[in-house]
Amino acid sequence: MRINLTKKDIVKSIYMQLGLSKRIIDIILEDILKIIVENLIEHKKVKISNFGTFEIRHKKERVGRNPKTKEKKIISARNVVLFKPSQDFKKFINIINDK
Repeated sequence: MRINLTKKDIVKSIYMQLGLSKRIIDIILEDILKIIVENLIEHKKVKISNFGTFEIRHKKERVGRNPKTKEKKIISARNVVLFKPSQDFKKFINIINDK
């Protein structure tokens, strides 16, 4: 089962914990995401301690195939964002799963 986490959910969670105005929390969250994206574009890599690393990788043009129709199609070259979790992040996830 997949559950989507929205920015609204994050703002609400921070609001419940800190009691700051939802508007201020929304502005702070927007600024954080903007900083991450801008640094990712400029440096191609962003490392957030104890969380993980975001990295831009270039994928070359390639031939793909529709599995249903077997039709071949060119998939254009593009940049993709990869995320590699830190060791601390992995440990935290495994502690939660062990409970």
